[in-house]
Amino acid sequence: MGFALLTVAAVLTQLVSLIGTSTFDPVNYFTYFTIDSNLIALALLVIGAARWRSSRSPTLDLMRGGAVVYMTVTGAVFTLLLRNTDVDTAIPWVNSVVHEVMPMVIIADWLIDPPQRRPSFRQGILWLSFPLVWIAFELIRGAISGRYHYPFLNPVNGGYASVATYSVVILLLMLVVCAVVVWLARARGHADPA
Repeated sequence: MGFALLTVAAVLTQLVSLIGTSTFDPVNYFTYFTIDSNLIALALLVIGAARWRSSRSPTLDLMRGGAVVYMTVTGAVFTLLLRNTDVDTAIPWVNSVVHEVMPMVIIADWLIDPPQRRPSFRQGILWLSFPLVWIAFELIRGAISGRYHYPFLNPVNGGYASVATYSVVILLLMLVVCAVVVWLARARGHADPA
């Protein structure tokens, strides 16, 4: 629960900091993939803490797996592509929490407390649904508003061929992460595959 509170503090601290600027846009802030992924992780940590005495839910475990994928990719993409880019997390400790600490926490949570039912690889593919919808939203919204969350998704920086290349590479990375997350669950899980 402590990491959930830390995430709330980080997201709200950055939000309050941005509200004081003339360019603040709440829709823009709350549609960053990083913020969305952290909010998903936060919600699952809170639900998990609230249900710690209850029987395990296969649906909750499946959602946890998605959070592991999203947070892993959040950390990897930030490290590889965005470390020196303004992504509305300019406060150093906030940046560290949402891009470094929380990815490690969510991965550790999956490893320490594996799902009761081992997910199938087919179920793992479902985790790509959110990123696919997010990319479609980002490209449509960016084409209308001219604002993109991340420079590698802005066609001004290399055209749509560059955007497509980055999108495909990131989705392939996510596919690999999905496979690894399923493999880890199957290696450490407690029951037969669902």
